[in-house]
Amino acid sequence: MLRCPSRKTPIPGRLLAGLCLVFAVWLVSLSVSAEDILLTGADDSPGMQAFATALGELRPGDTVRFQPLTRLPAPSKLPTGIRLILLDLPSLDWRLQETQGPATLVLRISRLQARQRLGTALPAHLSLLWSDPPPDRQLRLAQILLPQAKRIGVLYDNHSEFLLNELRQAARPLGLEIVTERWDNTNDSRPLQTLLKNSDVLLGLDDPDLYNPKTAKNLLLSSYARQTALIGPNAGFVKAGSLTSSYSDQSDWLAILDELLDQPPATWPRTHYANRFKVLSNPQVARSLGIEQINEALVATQLAEGESRP
Repeated sequence: MLRCPSRKTPIPGRLLAGLCLVFAVWLVSLSVSAEDILLTGADDSPGMQAFATALGELRPGDTVRFQPLTRLPAPSKLPTGIRLILLDLPSLDWRLQETQGPATLVLRISRLQARQRLGTALPAHLSLLWSDPPPDRQLRLAQILLPQAKRIGVLYDNHSEFLLNELRQAARPLGLEIVTERWDNTNDSRPLQTLLKNSDVLLGLDDPDLYNPKTAKNLLLSSYARQTALIGPNAGFVKAGSLTSSYSDQSDWLAILDELLDQPPATWPRTHYANRFKVLSNPQVARSLGIEQINEALVATQLAEGESRP
């Protein structure tokens, strides 16, 4: 009986077809999962360009680009599907012009800056990533290095007064007392001297009216004369002469953004303290206060282990 020849595809051909199918599915999955990430700021500087490039290297499957603010349309004219990252205050002011537009991450904004622009409101389309170190972390840092300190002195003015309630709430479970002095006129040293008399350690708030190059000499020399440590308010003040502070550098912020960009924008937190950080100390100041050499990496690990937030 005559038989028709088999029409089966040769094995090598079937393998090639299968590989093509797998490759096609892979390409489709990439196109579905890839995100368009746009960073913007008023200053088209090499630093901002480098930051966008570094983020792109962390996320090779996404399209990551920097575009200066002057080249962008109104926020509502941007595609809603992109993920927008603001790198400075002018870009935030531009974004606040309209509620319509893509979900937006506001990078490294201080509590005071947000208060001045937003009041107590938290717009649903914004996720604010605080530049301030969280109060409880700074307090625990003081506790680790100065376990005998119980009275934490805090200077404030009308701009930073709103931060005191959160600071007191953070101090309570640690068994610490917050002692405050209002310092509206930084040319008058009496509030500072009164606070130094009544405190075991000073904790600096990120308030540029109080902590700036003009006030640094008075703050640091006065605390040194009283042998009272100043914690914070940032890495710059540590280099100038405060004892220590926690802080987040560019590598920390890149890692934080990478984590958030893996999540749907609907799940982004409205506000977020940096959960990646380092500790910086001033060895000369530590020696003058009789504190042993500070192992910054170890202290940062101790702080991270005590973090209650996810």
